[in-house]
Amino acid sequence: MAALPTADICDSNAASLVNGDVRILHPVFQSYGQTRAFSGPVVTVKVLEDNVLVREVLEMKGEGRVLVIDGGGSMRCALMGGNMVRLAQSMGWAGVVVNGCVRDVDEINECDFGVRALASYPLKSGKKGTGEKHVPVYVAGALIHEGEWLYADNDGILVSKFELST
Repeated sequence: MAALPTADICDSNAASLVNGDVRILHPVFQSYGQTRAFSGPVVTVKVLEDNVLVREVLEMKGEGRVLVIDGGGSMRCALMGGNMVRLAQSMGWAGVVVNGCVRDVDEINECDFGVRALASYPLKSGKKGTGEKHVPVYVAGALIHEGEWLYADNDGILVSKFELST
């Protein structure tokens, strides 16, 4: 699915930006992978330095959805690496936004997939299985609910309460 340009979304949805139906995430993310623009319905995971639930979700058929991982902004380990990005791509996910770190950046950048993360960090995460799936998350200044729509491109990331059209 081709993503709508976020600048165009902002231009044509001024009222929705004012009332909060469309929110702009703070510009804190780095772009990884070859896909620079992606969009889709949101699936959420909330974890802290543990990626077991992330893998569980990515093992489901993505069906063009976008996984938003609230890793608490931790910069102490990576929540995803090249293997998980390849898994997400093969399962049909549209992209991933990580409020935390990734690793294996060279591998990720070879994938035809879109990833946004705060930074890269070489240490892998823990494997205890703690966290929550399918819950509201607060990421980069915005409260994001599962089922909302996310649009990402080189200009930024937007979240909308409803699917947007041209």
